[in-house]
Amino acid sequence: MDVFRKKDLAVLTAHTSPLKRSLKTMDLTLLGIGEIIGTGIFVLTGKAALTAGPSIIISFIVAAICCGFAGLCYGEFASFAPISGSAYTYSYLAFGEIIAFVIGWDLILEYALGASAVAVGWSGYFVSLLHSFGINIPASLASAAGTTPGVTSYFNLPAFLLIIILTFVIAQGINQTKRINDIMVFVKIGVILLFIVSTFWAIKSYNWKPFAPYGWYSVTHGVKTGILPGASIVFFSFIGFDAVSSSAEETINPSKTLPRGIMFSLVIATVLYVIMTLIMTGVVKYTAFKDYLNDPVIAVLRVTGQTWLSVIVSIGAILGMTTVTLVSLYGQTRISYSMGRDGLFPKFFGDVDKKRQVPVKGTWFFGIITALVAGLINLNVLSEMVNIGTLVAFILVSAGIIWMRKKHPEIHRGFKVPGVPYVPIVSIIFCFALILGLNWETWIRFIVWFAIGMAIYLVYGKHHSKMEKHN
Repeated sequence: MDVFRKKDLAVLTAHTSPLKRSLKTMDLTLLGIGEIIGTGIFVLTGKAALTAGPSIIISFIVAAICCGFAGLCYGEFASFAPISGSAYTYSYLAFGEIIAFVIGWDLILEYALGASAVAVGWSGYFVSLLHSFGINIPASLASAAGTTPGVTSYFNLPAFLLIIILTFVIAQGINQTKRINDIMVFVKIGVILLFIVSTFWAIKSYNWKPFAPYGWYSVTHGVKTGILPGASIVFFSFIGFDAVSSSAEETINPSKTLPRGIMFSLVIATVLYVIMTLIMTGVVKYTAFKDYLNDPVIAVLRVTGQTWLSVIVSIGAILGMTTVTLVSLYGQTRISYSMGRDGLFPKFFGDVDKKRQVPVKGTWFFGIITALVAGLINLNVLSEMVNIGTLVAFILVSAGIIWMRKKHPEIHRGFKVPGVPYVPIVSIIFCFALILGLNWETWIRFIVWFAIGMAIYLVYGKHHSKMEKHN
C-alpha cells in the first residue's frame, strides 16, 4: 500500500470537470482581493501595531514578500495543472498521496478556520454599527465564551448567521458567488480610498518615532514582539490569493488567467495595506491602539475629528470582511470537493449538483461546522492557527516547484517562476521565519490538528482512495 503514490498529470488534466467554467482574469483578481483585503486592515492592524510599533509597515512588506514568492510558485503550478484543489492537488503531483492529504488538511485549517476568524471580526463591527443606531445585541450572544475579560458571553450569534447566509449563497452557484463578491469588493475599495483621502493630511511624523521600538525580534513580558512577530500576525491579512487557484476548474483559460489573477490581487492588496498602515501609525501613536483592538480604524477617525466617517468605514469593514469570509468558504468547498472526488474524504464531498454545478452537500457540511466554530472560539486563537497551516502549505508548494522542475522538465508551463531554485528557496526561508514568530501554543495546536489528520488518513483515506482501487 503505497502512501506516496502520485497522480499522473496527463490523466489529471484529461478529466472533464462537472463544474461550470465562467471566471476570467478580472473575476479572479476580484476574488483574490475579496479574500485578502478585510480583517488585515480593519481588525488586525491594531494588534500588529502594538507588536511591532510603526515598523509594522515593514512587517506588512515582509509578509507580502513571503506571499509574493509563494504566489509565483502557485502561479506556475496553476499554469500546468489547472485543477481544483490548489496546493492539495499540486502536492499530489509532486510528493504523493499522504503529503497531499496533509496539505489538504492544512487547507481546511486555512479556509474553514480563516472564515471563522474573519466572521468573528465581522461580528464586532456589525454589533458596533447596530449600537450606533440604537440596536443592542445582548453581550451573551455577541461573542464566544471567554473572549472579553469580565463579560459573560456564550455564543457569537452574528458570526454564526453570517456564515450560514454565505454558505447559502455559495450553494446557489459560482455566478451568484462571483456577482456578490464583485459588488462588495468595489464598495469596500471605495471606502478605503475615501478613508485615505480623508485622513492622510493628519499624519504627524513624530508618531513614527521610535520607528522600531522592539527591533526585529524580542520578548516583552513573555510575549514575542518586533517586526518578525508582527509579520507573523499580519501574514493572516494576505491569506487568500491561493484561494484563486482553487477555482481552476471554474476558470476560462486557467493556464493564463490563474497566474494573472493571483499576482494582480496580491500586488493591489499590498499597495493598499502599506498606504493604510502608513496613515494609521502616522495619525495615531501606536500605543493608543490598545484601546481599539477590535476597530483600530475608528481610532484614526476620532483623532482627525471625522467621526462622521465612522458609519461609512464600519459599512466598508463589514463588506470587506464579508467578502473575505465568502471567498474562504468558497475555497474550502473546492478543497473538500477535490478530496472527496479522490476518495480521501467521503464520497458526498465530491458530489456535484447537476443543476447548480456546485458541490452542494460538502458546501453545507463545512458551512455548518465553520459557523459553529465562529460562534464558539475567539479570534486570536483562530487567526494564529490559520497562519501556521497556510505557511506549511506555502512551504510544500514552493518545494514542489523545485521537485517538478527537476523531475518533469518536459511539462509545458504557461507561466514559469523566475530564478528557480532560488526563488522557491527564499519563499521557504521566509515561511519558516514567520512560523518561528508564532507563539508556542500555536505550534502545539497545529501538532494536534496534524495528528488528527493523520489518523483520518490512516483509518479512512488510504483505504478509500481511488488510486488504491486502481492499484
